[in-house]
Amino acid sequence: MADNDSVLAAASAWKGARLALATVVSTWGSAPRPRGSHMLVHEDGRFEGSVSGGCVESDIMAAAADVLAGAPFQLKRYGVADAAAWEVGLPCGGEIEVLVQPVAADGFDPELFDRIAEARAQGQALSVNTDLGSGQSSLRPIEGAAFVNRYDPPRRLLIVGAVQIAQALAGLARELGITTIVIDPRARFLTEERFPGVTLDDRWPDEAISAYLPGPATAVVTLSHDIKIDDPALIAALAAPTGYVGALGSRRSHAARRERLAAAGVTDADLDRIDAPVGLDIGAIGPAEIALSVAAAMIAAFHAPRS
Repeated sequence: MADNDSVLAAASAWKGARLALATVVSTWGSAPRPRGSHMLVHEDGRFEGSVSGGCVESDIMAAAADVLAGAPFQLKRYGVADAAAWEVGLPCGGEIEVLVQPVAADGFDPELFDRIAEARAQGQALSVNTDLGSGQSSLRPIEGAAFVNRYDPPRRLLIVGAVQIAQALAGLARELGITTIVIDPRARFLTEERFPGVTLDDRWPDEAISAYLPGPATAVVTLSHDIKIDDPALIAALAAPTGYVGALGSRRSHAARRERLAAAGVTDADLDRIDAPVGLDIGAIGPAEIALSVAAAMIAAFHAPRS
């Protein structure tokens, strides 16, 4: 899945200006950016996003300038073929195909950005179809050579329990570009001094989690070690299509947790969704390493194929 949050934000900020959009539509080998990655180019030369991590951006800028000047869309392919690859190519050894189209009715319709934003705000994904023969994008199905780009809602992490591990995990999530909310009804734990720059929610976890409508792009991690706080949070998270649900605790404590949640009506299938003890097994010691293992498990869940 391509991370295009900054590009979508720029599209909103630059609304009304003449823009060109570059999109990775195919990859082979060790491509530096995944299919669907965008680079948005403003008429004044500013740009946001990346299609190659820097290898071919200069050439894409030139193609975007041509498109902005009225030239037809361009479908460009880059790879390592000769010594010139270091000038315009991919030294990593991969190949990519990039579509450069105007942000206009005959290219990537500006209204598509609005539709994407609306869907993401509602926690829903939206797919945009692009005809590679005409360079035109729309929400309509396309017969023939087409590229489909799925825009998932922004990733979120709901941390239940404003403990020390939560402080480290919130910092990691911020670096990963994941919107983080710390939920804890205990006021002395939930302070801005302990969690700077993080959204704080002092509601009871079941109420808060239900209100956030968690979906496949949302992770819920319970860390309080207080069953009065963690259990209701897990029940609420498992009642929704939450993308990742993790719970702190030993195997023994999780066995007892399963019995309690089963008695509360949670099915075995939903109980199996809980990652507990939470995080990848990296032999973590201390809050920071535990937070790292949790972040890694969450990212793995976000990238896992969906049924």
